[in-house]
Amino acid sequence: MEQPIKILIVEDNVIIADDMQSMLEEIGYEIVDNVIVYEQAEEVLKNNHVDLVLIDIILASDKTGIDLGKHIREKYNIPFIFVTSNSDRATVENAKTVKPNGYLVKPFEQQDLYTSIEIALSNFDYSEKSKEDASTQDTSEKVVSNSVLKDSIFVKKQHLYYRIQFEDIRFIKADNVYLEVNTVDKKFLVRSPLKDYLEKLPKNKFYRAHKSYIVNVDHIDAINSKDIMINNTLIPISKDFKEFIISAMNS
Repeated sequence: MEQPIKILIVEDNVIIADDMQSMLEEIGYEIVDNVIVYEQAEEVLKNNHVDLVLIDIILASDKTGIDLGKHIREKYNIPFIFVTSNSDRATVENAKTVKPNGYLVKPFEQQDLYTSIEIALSNFDYSEKSKEDASTQDTSEKVVSNSVLKDSIFVKKQHLYYRIQFEDIRFIKADNVYLEVNTVDKKFLVRSPLKDYLEKLPKNKFYRAHKSYIVNVDHIDAINSKDIMINNTLIPISKDFKEFIISAMNS
């Protein structure tokens, strides 16, 4: 089912922070919390599901936004965007060391904020593995934090990216430059090559059944020599896929 993107704001200027929250809520994002220091942000991340963090580089604490960015990189597989008044070379070079997913200079408009968030979400690689040198406790926190993201994909609808559970996707059909993503209760149009989209999906569930179709094998209801049926929709299949699915059914 669709769920709004959950955002944490870390900004020590309460007027700017409240303004950002209003902008984001007006677009349709959900604000998990609005905090002013590193320690508060650390606590929110530990105890809540967060999809993206907006971070002011200079915070009202000894630890900076760059320290927080480093903490997120080490413990959580989520994107973050630096929001700052400083665009000088030294600040930018320092910020680059933690590889932020965006850099937004104040003052900015609602559209700037929205665009930065969209790009960060759409470009972020959620398949990144946990750091091997993390402690057992850290790894466990990562799993809790990212379990939903590992079971889902972002799909754009109007002005928002929605999170769609993989298990809810029945099949994907290529239609010119667009893909039609068919879920259990909705359809979404996505601009992407079919081959590229397949790489984002779990390899044990989703297969290229035909040059124009990706299917979730868990939703196959019937099969014959030329087609499969998913929710009363006949989908053509290639010879290779027919052999694969029959072999899987008989194993």
